[in-house]
Amino acid sequence: MKVTLLPSEAPAGPRQYLTTFLVGDSVAIDAGSLGYFGSPADQARVRHVFLTHAHIDHLGSLPIFLENVSDDTDDCPIVYATDAVLEVVQRDLLNDRLFPDFVRLSIDGPALVRMRAIQPGQPTKVDGLTITAAELNHVVPTVGYVVDDGRSAIAIVTDTAESDAIWDLCNRTPNLKAVFLEVTFPESMAWLAEISKHLTPKSFATELRKLQRSAQIYAIHLKARFRDEILKELAALRRSDVTVLEPGRAIEIP
Repeated sequence: MKVTLLPSEAPAGPRQYLTTFLVGDSVAIDAGSLGYFGSPADQARVRHVFLTHAHIDHLGSLPIFLENVSDDTDDCPIVYATDAVLEVVQRDLLNDRLFPDFVRLSIDGPALVRMRAIQPGQPTKVDGLTITAAELNHVVPTVGYVVDDGRSAIAIVTDTAESDAIWDLCNRTPNLKAVFLEVTFPESMAWLAEISKHLTPKSFATELRKLQRSAQIYAIHLKARFRDEILKELAALRRSDVTVLEPGRAIEIP
């Protein structure tokens, strides 16, 4: 399984402003930077987009992506999310005011996008992958995902405070090989992490103690203006299993 955190600045650099993970070529987790990725042909390989939640840094480029890949063949991408997230996408994003309503247009003509509701705990199978959502603890309805190709599995846990359901799912996944876990703020901003429901390096370490399986840990979602401070505090944890994932880097999961 190949997993890539797509860049969100040009040229690609170490700072993460937006969130999209590409799994293989055809599955994306979130659409923060998906519409700015590569060429339209590169984007057109993505057939399945799973959204974690409705914050703009995680779905902001979804309309641009749909614009780049839509055609008149009726072979369109499918967007998967909980009912709460799909409602926001259709009411606040694809609403004929902020951007054309591709859902309505798909009724009157060739399908430009299909929306598919998912439920936490219920697996969805696409392109050889089994993808299961688990609820996270954030300020809006949010899920993380475990993605399993039958040989290896990964967990993508972005935008959360202290949670339990995602770790229960991880601990029930015997072939879990990697966890991509957010750490958004440094300890000096712990007050903001608490009210916005994000992790600091200390709470990041606390969450990892809930994981009962051996896995490589990739730190993600570092707030760009605090990146250097967060890096120092992560290093102070002295965990050899933790790597800060830079946007644009492809990880091969054996």
